[in-house]
Amino acid sequence: MAYLELKNVYKSYGTDENVTNVLSDINLTIEEGEFVAIVGFTGSGKTTLVNLINGLLKPTSGEVLFKGAPVVGTSHERGVIFQNYSLLPWLTVGQNVYMAVKEAFPKQSKAELKKRVNDYVEMVSLSPAINKRPKELSGGMRQRVAVARALAMNPEMIIMDEPLGALDALTRGNLQDEILNIWSKDKRTALLITNDVDEGIYMADRIIPLKPGPNATLGPEFKIDIERPRDKTAMNDNPNYKKTRNAIIEYLMDIGDQRKSVSQQEYILPEIAPKSFVA
Repeated sequence: MAYLELKNVYKSYGTDENVTNVLSDINLTIEEGEFVAIVGFTGSGKTTLVNLINGLLKPTSGEVLFKGAPVVGTSHERGVIFQNYSLLPWLTVGQNVYMAVKEAFPKQSKAELKKRVNDYVEMVSLSPAINKRPKELSGGMRQRVAVARALAMNPEMIIMDEPLGALDALTRGNLQDEILNIWSKDKRTALLITNDVDEGIYMADRIIPLKPGPNATLGPEFKIDIERPRDKTAMNDNPNYKKTRNAIIEYLMDIGDQRKSVSQQEYILPEIAPKSFVA
């Protein structure tokens, strides 16, 4: 039995002549402990896909199953890290995390909850800022709070909706490493939504492109045959990295050209700036 499974999922908005078909014929299987990345174009329906998996949306047709049971509403079993942090501005770092763990562990004592908060805030290296409010933090620090909050709830699956897209390159790279270090400790099932091909290759076991909409659907999977732990510098000289990266970029550019020729609409490609090496 798959840990997460989407069977023939369609999602549309509106009715009759005003209907907009966002996702079409989505079939996805993720096994327990896997780290899967979905990479796609801006506006292709990636966030809609995330909201179907975390239970914020219901499919128009088809099934979303988690551990064999239909997904009905949100659950602490599936922790979500959003791109926009979603922190309560009037609460401190510690209080933002505390609210989440109190909801997830209602039977734990206040002392146990505070210890859990402190442990996870420390895990993302924010203990000195535990009493600061979001406006006093940088973008990278806010995202680390969001990571701590999601993981402190001890989810069985981590869902990340482009969580690092708005960060500078250095902060983004550091948080990639932090998320991987946390994931590697107990190999929780992870799904990363990203528009950065290199990020997907560095972090995931498999990459699956999401074709641009309307009627967006998943493309072929690309397995990442690179041993863990991965070193970003060494990866540039890894033949499997070069081969996989070039194959994904070629596929994305092809479907982008096809869609553009059909609709004459310009789509924003994922971040696929060429590397200095020669394939």
